[in-house]
Amino acid sequence: MKLLRLAPENTKFGFMRFRRVSYPLSAALSIVSVVLFLFVGMNFGIDFAGGTQVDMRAKSGEANIADIRGKAESLGVGPVEVQRIGAESDALLRLGVQPGGDAGQQTAIAKLRDAFGADYEFRSVDSVGPTISAELVQRGTLGVVVAIIAVLTYLWFRFEWQFAVGAIIGTMHDLLLTVGFFCVTQLEFNQTSIAAILTIVGYSLNETVVVLDRIREVMRKYKRLSTAEIIDMSVNAVLPRTIMTATTVFLALLALFFLGGHVIRSFSAAMIWGIFVATYSSIFICSPMLIYMGVRAETFDRMREKEAAGADVKAKEKA
Repeated sequence: MKLLRLAPENTKFGFMRFRRVSYPLSAALSIVSVVLFLFVGMNFGIDFAGGTQVDMRAKSGEANIADIRGKAESLGVGPVEVQRIGAESDALLRLGVQPGGDAGQQTAIAKLRDAFGADYEFRSVDSVGPTISAELVQRGTLGVVVAIIAVLTYLWFRFEWQFAVGAIIGTMHDLLLTVGFFCVTQLEFNQTSIAAILTIVGYSLNETVVVLDRIREVMRKYKRLSTAEIIDMSVNAVLPRTIMTATTVFLALLALFFLGGHVIRSFSAAMIWGIFVATYSSIFICSPMLIYMGVRAETFDRMREKEAAGADVKAKEKA
């Protein structure tokens, strides 16, 4: 029985010829992501922005979004956001932080129950005060920063410094473009989105390590080839594995996006974006950096000579 192959064997595609396009494109997208983050911002969920979120389901028929918004705004609870989620009968209503702390939040929820209780079932009600939301923002940001520093430190010690620089640039590229994705789509950014960012960083690291390991292996074996030829050979060698991994993860995430419900939709969407960005950066961002940094097979020879010389000096000192 023939095995399923998503990529043909012994491909010889010239990936590095696109590096003059991939770098300006990625630089432009990274700048746009930063500008969007500063001037547009992300759609923070109640975890980080604070407020009240009510998941409602019509007891009969469809949820009338316009009617829900009109009634909620007439209750004097401030700005109201209403959107349809999942089935036609489901709606999500959000209120901002209410004056009066927890008592104000509970008063707003009571008004909503009085206004919609006859026609809608309240499936879940989540409230987060300003103090808790600020603490969640602080802890979430700290968690992301610590995780990224740990990953970058691992990359620095895992590879020769030239390889580590490319890996670090690729990882930061993926992080920036993921932030830009949230700004453009205005998907709700909550604690599950933090998990998505950390997972994307891990997936990017995995793809980067696989590609760089193969490049280093091929570079030591074929010393007469140019760096671009070595990278193309290495990427083509791992291409079947890369496509198979990305495809299987994509199919799983696609099922989660459409069938997993509103709670994990932002996580699934960010991860779908992340697997494409991570695969792209490992090939077109991280790998070409070795060309621009002038890495060749002789680099490893010089490093081994330095290590051997250092070992001899230490041996003589001990003697």
